[in-house]
Amino acid sequence: MLSVDLNCDMGEGCGNDAVLMDYVSSANIACGFHAGDAATMRKTVETAIEKGVAIGAHPGYRDRENFGRVSMSLPPDEVYDIVIEQIVSLRDICEAAGGKLRHVKAHGALYNQAAKDAELAGAIASAVRDVDDNLMLFGLSGSIMIDEIEKFGLRSASEVFADRTYRSDGSLTPRSEPNALIHDTDAAVAQVLQMVKNQTITTTDGITIPIIADTICIHGDGENAVDFAQIIHRKLIDDGINIGPV
Repeated sequence: MLSVDLNCDMGEGCGNDAVLMDYVSSANIACGFHAGDAATMRKTVETAIEKGVAIGAHPGYRDRENFGRVSMSLPPDEVYDIVIEQIVSLRDICEAAGGKLRHVKAHGALYNQAAKDAELAGAIASAVRDVDDNLMLFGLSGSIMIDEIEKFGLRSASEVFADRTYRSDGSLTPRSEPNALIHDTDAAVAQVLQMVKNQTITTTDGITIPIIADTICIHGDGENAVDFAQIIHRKLIDDGINIGPV
């Protein structure tokens, strides 16, 4: 039987985390830099534990004004430091609540830059390894990030997106472009089923390229996040695809 993880970025102040956790299997929790604070992290962790959702740290740039979605040029050693700080912060809250941190997924601009920059990806991977080499690290499917994760001896999870479009090189269409986001539920479902069942994605210019779908992201701050999560969850189950942490 096919199996896939559904993940969602949470603890970002969107107010829909508890509902979303009824439909996803992994939560990537903001660690206070691009969004969130200690109280929000604690509440989100406690909800994930209650609902049996796998807990992950979601470190990003310290840039609340832009929600961590603007590229920065930090040196690798600084990226290493901020990633460690955020992971440890969430890990401590998680353990105090009786839970266990399971994975890490970089956020926003940090994630997208690391998908193309081996040095930056290595800084993230080394930070994760040095905190806990049992942690799984998510990265964009087919990207440099996945290569670096494996070089550092960590378990990787190749991530795909339900609500984003793709370019022919396998990268996500930048949010600055008008066709970057998928707003139509049927289109999102069709893309998810193609990625999971066929291990391919159709790009914005109509090319079909291979992709590995270990985990599927639904953005919690998306306008249709709850509808997407509900319907994608149901369609996967209807197609005999198991949903669970990767």
